[in-house]
Amino acid sequence: MSPNIRVLRDIKARHGVNANEIARRAYLYVARNASLPASVRYQAQLQLNTFGRYTRPTTVKNRCAESGKGRGIMSEFALSRFQFRLKARAGELPGVHKASW
Repeated sequence: MSPNIRVLRDIKARHGVNANEIARRAYLYVARNASLPASVRYQAQLQLNTFGRYTRPTTVKNRCAESGKGRGIMSEFALSRFQFRLKARAGELPGVHKASW
């Protein structure tokens, strides 16, 4: 089964955020620092605007690695609730077994 386009987009966003995190934070700090001159803050804001779409941390969303769903994600396994249940019942998740008491 090939990965869903949503999953691929999320992976691309995660890589972009990790690659540009330090530079973005530095520019954000300069742009929001009220003690600096307005021209310096303006230049920092312009530099922030040149960053691409997938360098913003808000573009990263936890998604199911199998189906691409964005809701009901169990982050330890990167699976939705339904996919987690299917894989657990099939014995494909190490250390996970059906509870009985």
